[in-house]
Amino acid sequence: EPLAWSEDHRVSVSTARSIAVLEQLSDVHSGGQDMVIHRTAVPAPAAACMLKVGPKKEVAECKEKFASSVDPTVSQTFMLDRVFNPEGKSLTPMRGFKYSSWSPLGCDANGRCLLAALTMDNRLTIHANLNRLQWVQLVDLTELYGERLFEASYKLCKADTPCGELGDFPEFQRRHSMQTPVRMEWSGICTTQQVKHNNECRDVGSVLLAVLFENGNIAVWQFQLPFLGKESITSCNTIESGISSPSVLSWWEYEHNNRKMSGLIVGSAYGPVKIIPVNLKAVKGYFTLRQPVVLWQEMDQLPVHSIKCIPLYHPYQKCSCSLVVAARGPYVFWCLLLISKAGLNVHNSHVTGLHSLPIVSMTADKQNGTVYTCSSDGKVRQLIPIFTDVALKFEHQLIKLSEVFGSVRTHGIAVSPCGAYLAVITTEGMANGLHPVNKNYQVQFVTLKTFEEAAAQLLESSVQNLFRQVDLTDLVRWKILKDKHIPQFLQEALDKKIESCGSTYFWRFKLFLLRILYQSMQKAPTEVTWRPSHEDAKILISDSPGMGSTEDDQEEGTSKQASKQSLGDTGKGVDIDDTAEDSLHQSSDTGGREPMVEKLLEIQAQIEAVEMHLTREHMKRVLGEVYLHTWITENTSIPTRGVCDFLMSDDGYDDRTARVLIGHILKKMNKQTFPEHCSLCKEILPFTDRKQAVCSNGHIWLRCFLTYQSCQSLVYRRCLLHDSIARHPTPEDPEWIKRLLQGPCTFCDSPVF
Repeated sequence: EPLAWSEDHRVSVSTARSIAVLEQLSDVHSGGQDMVIHRTAVPAPAAACMLKVGPKKEVAECKEKFASSVDPTVSQTFMLDRVFNPEGKSLTPMRGFKYSSWSPLGCDANGRCLLAALTMDNRLTIHANLNRLQWVQLVDLTELYGERLFEASYKLCKADTPCGELGDFPEFQRRHSMQTPVRMEWSGICTTQQVKHNNECRDVGSVLLAVLFENGNIAVWQFQLPFLGKESITSCNTIESGISSPSVLSWWEYEHNNRKMSGLIVGSAYGPVKIIPVNLKAVKGYFTLRQPVVLWQEMDQLPVHSIKCIPLYHPYQKCSCSLVVAARGPYVFWCLLLISKAGLNVHNSHVTGLHSLPIVSMTADKQNGTVYTCSSDGKVRQLIPIFTDVALKFEHQLIKLSEVFGSVRTHGIAVSPCGAYLAVITTEGMANGLHPVNKNYQVQFVTLKTFEEAAAQLLESSVQNLFRQVDLTDLVRWKILKDKHIPQFLQEALDKKIESCGSTYFWRFKLFLLRILYQSMQKAPTEVTWRPSHEDAKILISDSPGMGSTEDDQEEGTSKQASKQSLGDTGKGVDIDDTAEDSLHQSSDTGGREPMVEKLLEIQAQIEAVEMHLTREHMKRVLGEVYLHTWITENTSIPTRGVCDFLMSDDGYDDRTARVLIGHILKKMNKQTFPEHCSLCKEILPFTDRKQAVCSNGHIWLRCFLTYQSCQSLVYRRCLLHDSIARHPTPEDPEWIKRLLQGPCTFCDSPVF
């Protein structure tokens, strides 16, 4: 499985040199119709991973002994096993990654996903993308687990029989197999209780990472959130699964009557599949199975390649259920699990006739339960589960990639979080009955939904967060840029939603549509804007003082300068407040452009109105936090009086909730104003603009969009789409201000870096 798609819309592609990470963005500052992707990489470690099976000197002596053994069953097994010899010597080096897995959203310091990566030489590490463009390794779990086993003398519990000597080849193999990772998978975020020094309990978020080893053991790591490194590891427990030759792993998480149950689904290379109970100590609301549940017990030599667990709602039984699907050879094994008064009901079967070759990759859309499988011949199958009175059946249809990309071979697939796109790794197929000389691996993106389906899903979304639905908004963005207008049905449906519930999500969705519409009206640049032009020097020379110039030269210089200005305005990431007027003046020079100018002015006015509404709503939230967490006449470092005056400055804004809240706050402040002061000249910084603060001496400071404090430092954060800026939290900030600073962008829901 070389592909994985995270909840925050990043695709990881495992290669021999690195993990390429492709991040999909729904860019509101670009007028291009193509999909916008930012690419970063997690490089493969330079040094080979040596598993810790004993003291270094003793291990070196044992390796030399096994390599020179007269028994060929020992020497050849040792020399050819790449777990024992990761550096390779005469063999090719085991460099690169064989598997990657994304955590749920909200696990790193920025509230995004962590990446667990498994290298070819069995090193398991966790990485985070903290400063936007660079990946940082937070912890090496292979090294930590090896140290734990070494301290425990390679026994799982004290009651185990004493282990043999390292010089015995079976013992040497056992110590390696008990710490050679096969697969790893993240659980959902769960809540644990932490006891403070004053005996108060507070809820702390945590996440589990299950690691399946070659000998069938499973290590369950528990991490406290946000995960910062080694210090965030809470515990590590090892479970014996009893599965021989394990091949794949997945979490089973089930909710029934507000009681959550969990377990681990393990598949074997020999065929069996079963659920292993996981005892989650100190985790609120979680229960576990009393004993393992066998889903498929036949040793039919069909290896389990991939397992997906999909939570669904059963329309006939009126309860939640779990659909487990596993790729076994060319077949798909499915199992429906639901809890009734009689206990745990298990229905299972196989779907046959899908592929003529073994399934090489499988992915699932967890929102509607659709499963996608592919074989190496370029054929992708879509399986849609349909419930019946007893269990379920699958409707399946063929997706021929050859009709889209020509003759290709497929190596992996992954579906986007909301099911809008399918990512496929392809290489050239056969041409005229001949295989290609060279293989060029490419990641292709195929749309699975129409614009109308994406728009309907965004309007009825339970998530109410644009950033978590980037794949859907990208389809909407493409449609508006292509047609240069917002479809009437979408405009009307959105206006009804805003009138009926008034959620800020729909206002942000409206802002997104207006910004894309504004971009579609912009004139596209005719040249590449980043390339330096030779005219710049001529303009500077003709305009410089003391240089004589003829009238023709001056006219030529002026026209060149105007053309350069036009390119700069249309080509850069457009700031709506600054560039609109310039582009309007340029477009109005040509006759017949007045309707377009009026249209752009109208869209710009609508954008400013929506932004102001969202700003006021967030200001009310900030003032609510100030009122709840302050005493009488306390300086909160938030410009409370300035925010209150800004909200009340517009006579047309009549919000009774805001007026009542401001009245209570002003009563608490007792005529105190607590103004901000410029750090350069100590003058008062008035609150006249939501974006910046300007003192009487002309010093300009940008305002934090989360707390409306002035960012009086050289270092601050920006949202993913460069919509707004925010300051960094400081140690003296109270907890409620730190909570405010953890929020996403108020305009586009993007995280802040």
